[in-house]
Amino acid sequence: MAQITASSKKQSLRQDIFAGLTAATVIIPKAMAYATVAGLTVSVGLYTALVPLLVYAVLGTSRVLSVTSTTTLGILTAAEVTQLVPDGDLSKVFAVATTLTILVGVFLLIAAILRFGFIANFISTPVLIGFKAGIGLVIVLDQAPKLLGLHIAKQGFFQDAASLVTHLPDYSLMSLLVASGTFLLFFLLKKFAPQSPVSLIVVASSILASWLLNLQSSGVAIVGQIPQGLPPLTLPDLSLIQSLIPGALGIALMSFTESIAVARAFHKTGEPPINSNRELIATGAANAIGGLFGAMPCGGGTSQTAVVRAAGGSSQKTSIVVALASAATMLLLAPALAVMPYPTLAAIVIIFSVGLIEVKEFKEVRKIRNMEFRWALGACLGVLLFGTLKGIVIAIIMSLVGLSSQTANLRVSVLARKRGTNILRPYDPEKHPDDQLFERLLILRPEGRVFFLNAQNISVQITNLLAQYKPDILLMDMSRVPDLEYSALKMFIDGDQRLTSQGGIQWLAALNPNVLEVVRKSGWDKTLGSRLFFNAEVAIDHYFKVIKPKVNTPPYQARSELNP
Repeated sequence: MAQITASSKKQSLRQDIFAGLTAATVIIPKAMAYATVAGLTVSVGLYTALVPLLVYAVLGTSRVLSVTSTTTLGILTAAEVTQLVPDGDLSKVFAVATTLTILVGVFLLIAAILRFGFIANFISTPVLIGFKAGIGLVIVLDQAPKLLGLHIAKQGFFQDAASLVTHLPDYSLMSLLVASGTFLLFFLLKKFAPQSPVSLIVVASSILASWLLNLQSSGVAIVGQIPQGLPPLTLPDLSLIQSLIPGALGIALMSFTESIAVARAFHKTGEPPINSNRELIATGAANAIGGLFGAMPCGGGTSQTAVVRAAGGSSQKTSIVVALASAATMLLLAPALAVMPYPTLAAIVIIFSVGLIEVKEFKEVRKIRNMEFRWALGACLGVLLFGTLKGIVIAIIMSLVGLSSQTANLRVSVLARKRGTNILRPYDPEKHPDDQLFERLLILRPEGRVFFLNAQNISVQITNLLAQYKPDILLMDMSRVPDLEYSALKMFIDGDQRLTSQGGIQWLAALNPNVLEVVRKSGWDKTLGSRLFFNAEVAIDHYFKVIKPKVNTPPYQARSELNP
C-alpha cells in the first residue's frame, strides 16, 4: 500500500512538472505582453510570473489558480501609470507600479482581516461581462498603433480611435508585416499543431527573425535591454500613496473578483473548497510581496489557469515550476528577449484580449433578461466613455442599483386556489381560468425580504389591490418573507390599523421564525391575537367555518390546527 501511495505521488509530481513547463510557455509570454499593456517593461512581466506565483502556491486554496498579470489588471494599472507619469519616465513608472502593487496587496489583506470575502459578489455577472468587453475593446485599440508602428497621444477611447484613423497613412510597412506574420503563425499553429507550445514558438520565431533581419534598423520597435538576473528588492514610494489609493482600491476589487471567479470556475469535486477570505490573504500577500520585488498588480488569470488544468496540473507545484521557468528566463534568456519586436507583443496581447469581448454572452443575457442586458451594455460604455478605473465604479454602482431595483420592486401576488385542491398559486385567469378566488377574502403574498427599501412600494401595491378587490378580510401569506425590518413592520401595523378603521380586518399567516420574533418583540402579536395563523391553509379553514361563504365547492381539509 505504501509503495502504491509513493508511486502515485511520483506520478502526480511528474504530471505537475510537465503541466508547469507547458503552462510556462503560455504564462511567461503573456506576462511580458501584459506588462507592456500597463506601460511597463517586459522584465516587470517576468517578475510578476515569479514571486506572486510562489506566494499564492503557499497560501492559496485553489489547486490550479495561476496568479500572475491579467489583461484587466494590466489596463487598470496603465490608467494609474499614465495619470501620474504622463511623460513615461521609466524610473517614475517603475516606482508607481511598485507602490501601486504593494498598496493593492495591503488593501486585500485588510479586507481579509475584516472578512470581506463577500465582496466577490459585488459585481453581477452581466455587469462583469460588459466591463470585460469594454476592457477588451480598450486593450485592442491601445495595441493597434503598435501593430502599425504608430504613436498616438492617449485621450480617451473614441478620441484615440479617431486619432488612429487620422494617422493611418503614416504606418510602418515592416511593423505591419511583423504583426501580420505573428497573427498568421499563431493561428496556423493553433489549427495544425494545437498541442504545441504555440506562444513560445511565436515569440521564439519573432526573436530569431528580429536578430537575423535586424528589424530594428528597418524601423521596427524592439523591447530593448532587459536586466539580467533575479528581481531586486524595491521599496514603495510613500509620497505616492495618497494619490494611488482610489486606483489601488479599484484594482484590489477587480483582482479579487477575477481570482475568486476563476478559482471557482476551475474547482473540481473532491478538491478542498475555495475559501474566499483565505483567497483575500493569498492574493493580498502575492501582491504585497510581489510588489517588493518589482511585480505589477496580479490576480487569477482565466486562460493561464485553463492551460494549467488542461495540461493536467493538480496542485500548486505547477505554479512553482512556472515560477522557476520565469527565473531561468531572467537569468539565461534576457539578452535574447531584448530583440523581441513590439508588434509581436502587441499581436499576442490582442489575440488573448479579444476573448474578453464575449458577444455570445451578451446575446445569452439579452435572451433571458433585457434589464441585465442593459446593465452589460452600460458597463461596457462606462469603460469606453469614462476610462477603466471609473468603469469599475460604474460597474459596481450598476450592480447595486440593479439589486436595489429588484428588491425595491418586490412582487405582491394575489393567491387563488386550484379547483378541487388545497394548492394556492398566483392568480392568472388566462393561464388558469378555473382557479378560485374567495368571497369577501383576499389572499396576498409578498415574495421576498421586506425592508425599508421596498416597504412603501409594497404598501402601495396592497392598497391598490384592496381597492380593486374590495374584500372584508385581507389574509397576508408571509411564507415567502424570510425577514421583516422595522420600517416594514411599521408599514404592516399602520396598514392593519387603517384597514380596521375602514371596517375591514387583516389576518397574518405562515410567519417565518425571524418574522415571528420581530412581531412578538413589537407586541403586535397581542393585538393580532386570533388573527395570527400557522399557515394559509389554517386561515382558509377558519374562513370557511366563520364566514361560511356561498360557494359551490366544499372546503378542503387543513393539515394543521389554528395557532392563536
